[in-house]
Amino acid sequence: MVATPRNAVVILLDSLNRHMLGAYGGTEFATPNLDAFARTAVRFDNHHTGSLPCMPARHDILCGALDFLWRPWGSVEIWEDAITYELHKAGVVSQLVSDHPHLFETGGENYHVDFTAWAYERGHEGDPWKTRPDPSWAGAPIFGRDHMPYHDSRGWFRDESDFPGPRTMSAAARWIEENAGWHDRFFLFIDEFDPHEPFDTPEPWASMYDPDYEGPPMIWPPYMQGAVEKGVLSEAAARRLRASYGAKLSMIDHWLGRVFKAIEDKGLADDTLVMVCTDHGHYLGEKDIWGKPGVPVYNTLGHIPLMIRHPGIAPGACDALTTSVDLFATLADLFGVTVRQRTHGRSLLPLLRGECEGVRDHLLTGVWGREVHLVTREWKYARAPAGANAPLSMMSNRWSTMPTHLIDRHVALPHPDHRAFLDRMPGSDIPVIHQPFAAGDPLPFWARTRASGNYLFDRASDPQEVNNLAGGADEAGAARRLAEALRAIEAPASQFERLGLD
Repeated sequence: MVATPRNAVVILLDSLNRHMLGAYGGTEFATPNLDAFARTAVRFDNHHTGSLPCMPARHDILCGALDFLWRPWGSVEIWEDAITYELHKAGVVSQLVSDHPHLFETGGENYHVDFTAWAYERGHEGDPWKTRPDPSWAGAPIFGRDHMPYHDSRGWFRDESDFPGPRTMSAAARWIEENAGWHDRFFLFIDEFDPHEPFDTPEPWASMYDPDYEGPPMIWPPYMQGAVEKGVLSEAAARRLRASYGAKLSMIDHWLGRVFKAIEDKGLADDTLVMVCTDHGHYLGEKDIWGKPGVPVYNTLGHIPLMIRHPGIAPGACDALTTSVDLFATLADLFGVTVRQRTHGRSLLPLLRGECEGVRDHLLTGVWGREVHLVTREWKYARAPAGANAPLSMMSNRWSTMPTHLIDRHVALPHPDHRAFLDRMPGSDIPVIHQPFAAGDPLPFWARTRASGNYLFDRASDPQEVNNLAGGADEAGAARRLAEALRAIEAPASQFERLGLD
């Protein structure tokens, strides 16, 4: 009988592309520390996103409940708790170390509060840290973004160790060095924003994968499909942008080595579960898609890496179907806690211990207001709105903590109006504001894309997802199964109506 680990370290690297890691067969960029860790862990080969993008994915992991069918993006709701609340009650010390700006801005601010302690390394992407830019640093094309706070912070990074990613990994390693052995049980969550954009690194990383490039820094990807085809990116700029992601990936892999070393040096390998995961991938020219625009969730974005090292369990590979809410369920199982909200995950500990061959036969993934995807072992089905993207509805009691910083707040997220009514979330008796949206309404930011139809891919024969089988003999069965999956979690009736599902 394998003993249950006392502690857990979860390392979330944002926008980590599975197909670019050596552990998953990638050869384009160097990831030696991740590859070395994989050789000591169980590598999950069939792991997928749930709620998207950044903060919805963290809600999956920290609260255990899919939320993309009910709301676009937001903080912990009043009918639910993050796992750290129950860990505190159970006497487990929890520590957050992060440079992720969304955790400390409108829409993400409640996730850190129930950690025993938290540390925020400043200056990444949209973090409003400094007000005076350094004119000695030449900026980069930002492709339609407003002024980025990173351009004000960048001049404060004098050498590699000053960049947010290296600082975060150093802070996490120090926490391990200073706290190992002091706490009966602990949960360390390292939420690292790298290799998310900006893909900005110092030398020698910056030119490592494209040494002959001449031109402005290419660190901000355009969020669009067809950037090269439409001339937004030249071939040279596109190549440099991808190489810049690789540079940041390799740099954060290098600094991640300090965390792994601290775990070994402090003797934690024998009683600590270590998990490496991500929220989603990142398009870097696959199908000429860049960033995370409003397209179906192709494998580049949705088929993601997961590696778990469990003391006493031999390394290897697991092909069971898994998703982000399963990480929450695994941690809850590990520490023996439950939360009050209805959750959607399955613990992976039975898989790791060889007690079963699978924990689920399907999963749901997507972005609020866009396609809803059903993933099984055989198929991926992306269901788009049957007509106009209506009716949509949004359920939240945290309307004031929805992010409106992206664009003008009155445009980004319309306020509830006279049509709103009190409803109940599945599994909760707490009233929730339920706001319907009809055709022609201004919609929250996330839903302002035009779907291109349904997609059905055979996962075994078409891993590159080029042969769309929607409209054929198999789609009716996929649609029925999607409807069953939505009914099982009591998805809002508006989702069935807008998707044209019975």
